[in-house]
Amino acid sequence: MNLRFLFCLFFAVSFCFSQDTTEVKKYTIDANQFYGSVLLHNTDISHLIANHPGGLILGFNRKTYGSQAWEALYNYPDYGVSFIYQDMNNETLGKNFGLYAHYNFYLLKRNVQFRIGQGIAYTTNPYDRETNFRNNAYGSDFMSSTYLMLNYHKENIFKGLGFKAGISVIHYSNANFRAPNTSTNTFALNAGLIYDLDGGAEPDYIAKPEKVRIKGPVKYNLVLRGGLNESDEVGSGQYGFVVLSGYADKRLGRKSAIQLGTDIFFSNFLKELIRFQSIAFPENNVSADDDFKRVGLFLGHELFINKMSVITQLGYYVYYPFDFEGRLYNRVGLKRYFGDKVFGAITLKSHGAAAEAVEFGVGVRF
Repeated sequence: MNLRFLFCLFFAVSFCFSQDTTEVKKYTIDANQFYGSVLLHNTDISHLIANHPGGLILGFNRKTYGSQAWEALYNYPDYGVSFIYQDMNNETLGKNFGLYAHYNFYLLKRNVQFRIGQGIAYTTNPYDRETNFRNNAYGSDFMSSTYLMLNYHKENIFKGLGFKAGISVIHYSNANFRAPNTSTNTFALNAGLIYDLDGGAEPDYIAKPEKVRIKGPVKYNLVLRGGLNESDEVGSGQYGFVVLSGYADKRLGRKSAIQLGTDIFFSNFLKELIRFQSIAFPENNVSADDDFKRVGLFLGHELFINKMSVITQLGYYVYYPFDFEGRLYNRVGLKRYFGDKVFGAITLKSHGAAAEAVEFGVGVRF
């Protein structure tokens, strides 16, 4: 994912919620050092796994206490921004610098913290045909990055100072915005300190509201998505794509809804890939006239977090004239509602672990 793609992450830190009660504003900072290994998720990067990467994760967090109904519903999470410096300890891969929006969720009487962060990373040594042809993991300077942390988390042990330790997974990929894009996943051990900027004073949590069963009719959604991507053939060029989607959804409660719908894909990179294969690999029996369009049916789930939601979808191509990565596809991403009907979305469409494109979309729900 390129830097230009990430502007849509504004809704990942757009916490413009209606005010139910007086809102408590309380902040913490944390710093974690980590050390780990690059996982061999693809044999194509085996030549890049030589040393152990290490680095630093810095976080700035705003705590919640239930002033908004969604906060109690999700056990009073934190939200904030974080920065990661990672030295890959590999001359070919270089160093990575990432900026993220994140949520912290709590388990086991708030002694266990799970963090998920999404953002953008800059790498100092991306692929170059002449000067760095061995780096088939990072095809562009700027990449999408996701990281997960699972930590034992203990705040305010002494005068606002606390401790945390656990494991982290850090992912870098440009989602086929430019080839090559084999990506890397780092599994690491981390440990660090937390500091409460108020010195440890802890307000009371607002009790969870009574459970209210949300009922409603089936809703219908129309979505227009688009973006740029490239096939796995290095140098084949970037092409625009358009996806038209229509689906119905049914709320199951305050948190979730199920979806059923269809996608129509107009992927111009496939048009170029079909032309290339018809010339370069005649043994594949690909004709330059083969249709590049695809039609899929999908089943999905939407997790509502106030005006934001997380979507996951699993689809199957029912019209599939050209074989590319198999008939099954999946989509994950974020939606941000603007009122009751209009929403924006940023999603990653993949075939298993093989990313095809980052999709930017606008839609209406009625």
